[in-house]
Amino acid sequence: MKKKLINPIIPGFYPDPSICRVGGDYYLACSSFELCPGVPIFHSRDLAHWEQICYAMTPENGFHMERDSGVGGVMAPTLRYHDGLFYIINANFSDKGNYIVTAEDPAGPWSEPHWLDDVPGIDASLFFDDDGQAYIMGTGDVWDNGTGVKERGIWLAKYDVEHFHMLGEPVTIFNSALRVGSSPESPHLYHIGEYYYLIIAEGGTEHYHAVMAARSKELFGFYEGNPANPVMTHRHMGFKSPIINVGHADFVELPDGSWYAVMLASRLIEGKCKILGRETFICPVVWERDWPLFSPETGKVEWEYDAPECLPWEADAHSGELGMVRKDFEEKDAHSGGFGVVHEDFDKEELDLCWSFWGRPYHDFYKIENSALHLKCIRQSLIEELRPMSFGAEKSEEYDTAFLACRQCSINTTVTCGMKFLPEGQESAGLAIVQAMNHQYHLERAVSQGRQVLRLMLYTADYNVPPYFPGFTSETHREVIAEVPWEAEEIVLQFGIQGEHFAVRYGETREALKELCVADGERINPEKVGCMTGTMIGMYATGNGEDCETYAEFGWFEMR
Repeated sequence: MKKKLINPIIPGFYPDPSICRVGGDYYLACSSFELCPGVPIFHSRDLAHWEQICYAMTPENGFHMERDSGVGGVMAPTLRYHDGLFYIINANFSDKGNYIVTAEDPAGPWSEPHWLDDVPGIDASLFFDDDGQAYIMGTGDVWDNGTGVKERGIWLAKYDVEHFHMLGEPVTIFNSALRVGSSPESPHLYHIGEYYYLIIAEGGTEHYHAVMAARSKELFGFYEGNPANPVMTHRHMGFKSPIINVGHADFVELPDGSWYAVMLASRLIEGKCKILGRETFICPVVWERDWPLFSPETGKVEWEYDAPECLPWEADAHSGELGMVRKDFEEKDAHSGGFGVVHEDFDKEELDLCWSFWGRPYHDFYKIENSALHLKCIRQSLIEELRPMSFGAEKSEEYDTAFLACRQCSINTTVTCGMKFLPEGQESAGLAIVQAMNHQYHLERAVSQGRQVLRLMLYTADYNVPPYFPGFTSETHREVIAEVPWEAEEIVLQFGIQGEHFAVRYGETREALKELCVADGERINPEKVGCMTGTMIGMYATGNGEDCETYAEFGWFEMR
């Protein structure tokens, strides 16, 4: 069977991929938004099998993150390698804005952030030219449209990476490929042959997302847009295409001179939902008439490509059947490559890389002891009033929550856990499915009208504008979907997710589960809240506005 690259190469909520090659090794960084640790780093030798090797941003190197709407935090990193050092440039909306971290080993440790006080805008990126000189570029209101009004465009400046400051004033090099489009952003620059190539995203990261290309023979020239723009998009394929939101590309050259692009895209579930969020996809790139041609022959992102013959095949225990082919997307779930498969007995103190907190865990709310995870019912809950985002906001330690979760990486997923918990008052604990913007399901133990119960709670929110727009307001709604009496301290909780159908089960043991109800996944569908993030599923505990000394104990967790 022929070896294949199966899309998505990194499934689940791993958006905004940036890639670089060092010898025979490929490294890739992704956005993590409000999760902690932040900016996951992956390694591969064949572009097909990827393994997470670390997080670039952790409490150990000063990472501060606050939980809020889910769509804030850190996004759009650029990963580059130069002269023995790896660089990540990124923006942290929960901290001081743009920063750079460095590492000699991509598996870490990474440096503390070097804050970039002189770097404006968002989606900053680094470029090292053939002579070793560094340049920095980004997105901002920098293009004069002739009326004195500044519009969104791309700027470039010479940069000192040893002392972390600009060398000279930023120069506007591009406005956008389509003036009727929106959001020219996420620039990446490459020097290939006699041209400098600028690759950006346009159209916003939802359905109209696209990859645009421009070029110039002069580094600081005003770049010529490709007449074929957009060079990669699925927006012309309608709202039922199984792969949507394609954009935000980054290039990598292989040892034989061939090229590939990684980019974000989303899988559309049941023709209308994309609960997994934006994932990392790949496609080959060829050069025609000095322009990049994405996915030659079809011009769209395919589910699979032949693997590059110049690379070794790194089969591993997590890859399943090598070269597995998706015959029918409607009947077969996507190839997960081992991502999103978790069995945790909490028998070691260190958490595996699959686990994330929502916001940095400043408060002492969790501990692993006696082969169990103990989550304290702190005042903060998974449902707090949403706050407007502000770039470089003043830091706070109040916005974390006792929630430990994994990304949902497969359309059909079963998540089960064993919990020991007996609420005494207003506190609750259980298993949660979390989307952004307060769209969540909670399967929880609680006290209701003086009775010990198990219940499924649905939370949704209405808002007027996205939280990064002025004037943001929101209103969160609470609904009890199903409720049954439950007196015992121990319980097994389960979500059986088949697309948008959530079978909710409970029982004394995992062998004796009963169905509580079937919930509608569309009600927390990110189509309603924006797809910048994806589904997180995990265990939580809360005092629902009051500090409690009560702990919920989780003996095991399983995601299949």
